Amino acid sequence: MLSGLKGLGVTLRGALRPKVTTEYPKEHLPIDERFMGFPALTWDSNRVEPYCTGCMVCVRYCPTQCMSAQMKDNDKFVEGDSHRKKIIESFEINLSRCILCGICVDVCNFDAIEMSHEHERSERLRNANRVDLPELLEMGKKYQAEVRWKQSKPSPASPNEKAEIKAVSEAKKASEADSEATNKQSEAPDSGEDAA
Repeated sequence: MLSGLKGLGVTLRGALRPKVTTEYPKEHLPIDERFMGFPALTWDSNRVEPYCTGCMVCVRYCPTQCMSAQMKDNDKFVEGDSHRKKIIESFEINLSRCILCGICVDVCNFDAIEMSHEHERSERLRNANRVDLPELLEMGKKYQAEVRWKQSKPSPASPNEKAEIKAVSEAKKASEADSEATNKQSEAPDSGEDAA
């Protein structure tokens, strides 16, 4: 009888405890900021182009070979509006094969790929989890907005920006030289006053 009461006490304590689990998919726990979901491509809103240059480093280092990419010449570089000579033309990731290892993020030199918070992508068809460039960029933009993502190192200036900076510095030097010459003239004594 005593053991029966002890068992009932354990049951009542368990029933009155606050709930630890959630009834997924009806309820969702908040995702931790460090959570690693599927990879996504980041977007450079200052230059209005992706950070990815299509260098293929992530493709080469991927242990499951779930990525493929192609690069092209960047039209904005020709116009002088971007510092990136090459840019991504197409990028595809087979998320069914991705093991979420994060190696692609570690080897990327341009902050072009991040592990997003995207994780609910179950599909019935074999190739339904292949995502292409527009979808990867959309996932990246969403992730950047969620975590207020910042680039780890600032982007170099574009050719137009370099020319602008050079013109401003030359104009500043010229104005400083003019003001210095004006100051020297005003400090020098007037020869007509010395003779009198």
